[in-house]
Amino acid sequence: MTTTADPDARSLSIGEVAERTGLSVHALRFYEREGLLVGPVRRTPGGRRRYAPSDVDWLLICVKLRESDMPLADLKHFAELVRRGPGNEMERLSLLETHRQRVDTRIRALEECRSVITGKVGVYADHLARGEAGGLWDPTTEDAIS
Repeated sequence: MTTTADPDARSLSIGEVAERTGLSVHALRFYEREGLLVGPVRRTPGGRRRYAPSDVDWLLICVKLRESDMPLADLKHFAELVRRGPGNEMERLSLLETHRQRVDTRIRALEECRSVITGKVGVYADHLARGEAGGLWDPTTEDAIS
């Protein structure tokens, strides 16, 4: 006996997708309006959005790309390339490599920031442990330790 799986049985409401992706309902509507989804969002006869599991998978990728500061225009372009289907993989790769380079540059800058902060934490912790915190970053004295 062959049974056909009901696609609506696996579809998800906008609230369920929000919960699974960490995006707000408002953000999901924004993603749809901006053309960031790779497929159309189906609607119930009553007009409620219904998402496929593949929509959630795609949105989880989008979340990470946005969290890593991919520009919205690049994300839109990437979504458009994916919607077009096979044949543009080199363009997708180029877009992702360019973004990875930006992320790598940002990581290096953040590591430098962390190094400075770690140094400052050490200075403050050392002075506080010795009971010599007076004068730390005191602009009223010329020999203040920052």
